[in-house]
Amino acid sequence: MKSMSIQDQQTTDARERLLTELPVTERRLQLAGVSTAVLEGGDGPPIVLLHGPGESAFWWMRVIPELVTTHRVIVPDLPGHGTSEVTNSTLDADSVVTWLGELVEQTCPTPPTLIGHLLGGAIAARFASDRGDRLQRLVLVDALGLGRFRPSARFAFGLLRFLVRPTDRAYHRFLGQCLFDRDGLIEGMGDTWEPFLAYHLDRSRTPSVKTAMRTLMKEVGMPMIPSETLERIPVPTTLIWGRDDRAIRLGVAEDASARYGWPLNVIDDAGDDPKLERPDVFLRTLYTALETPDDGEHGGQR
Repeated sequence: MKSMSIQDQQTTDARERLLTELPVTERRLQLAGVSTAVLEGGDGPPIVLLHGPGESAFWWMRVIPELVTTHRVIVPDLPGHGTSEVTNSTLDADSVVTWLGELVEQTCPTPPTLIGHLLGGAIAARFASDRGDRLQRLVLVDALGLGRFRPSARFAFGLLRFLVRPTDRAYHRFLGQCLFDRDGLIEGMGDTWEPFLAYHLDRSRTPSVKTAMRTLMKEVGMPMIPSETLERIPVPTTLIWGRDDRAIRLGVAEDASARYGWPLNVIDDAGDDPKLERPDVFLRTLYTALETPDDGEHGGQR
């Protein structure tokens, strides 16, 4: 048996440490040619959470403990991300929608609420348009695909620098562009910050993860979703946005809200990841959206 390298052992230890902090179990499912790592926990109506590019299921860790008290929570690593491995699949919009359909079929006894962040939001919106009859609701959090991707110059430079050299220092600099209060997040995460950072940096340096992220961003995240596609979404849809998002500006969400009639909830003192940066406010906002009665007006132009 091949022995595990010191780096691999440190990565495994970081992942195990993060798992011990969460009220979930982990299993692996074969979905559309992707060996998919899935975290699951709780009882009640199902919720599926999709993370952003280059991330993993652990980017939902600050809201999972509360959500499992009211819902059945399903959190996969996206194809090629985390420990999900693309074994026999081509990564593009159609294959990812198929992957998500199989995930819903195998994990959700009833139609779930689908919540997508950044790249996960673009995937969620495409799925809702194509297979909305299999969903209860849709929540898009600082989602890609709703407008042109025009980040601030400092955000773009920080991202490029981190992608070229994914070091601890480069990541901390980039976080300053992603978040409203980087130091506040680090303090708020306490003892979980170090294993969270170690695991994320390891995944960011892994060639297969880098390839999957770039492919999915090119095929799914970066292109604007056609308006006629978004207008076909048949389920109640809510937007949640960080006011200080420098990657996908608030104006993108405001335009989408006005065009499609989707309620927009803006979270102050948050950048492009309000669930990570302001979990308490995010959860209150999300629960309010989930409790809003279905008025039959789900989308389309107004």
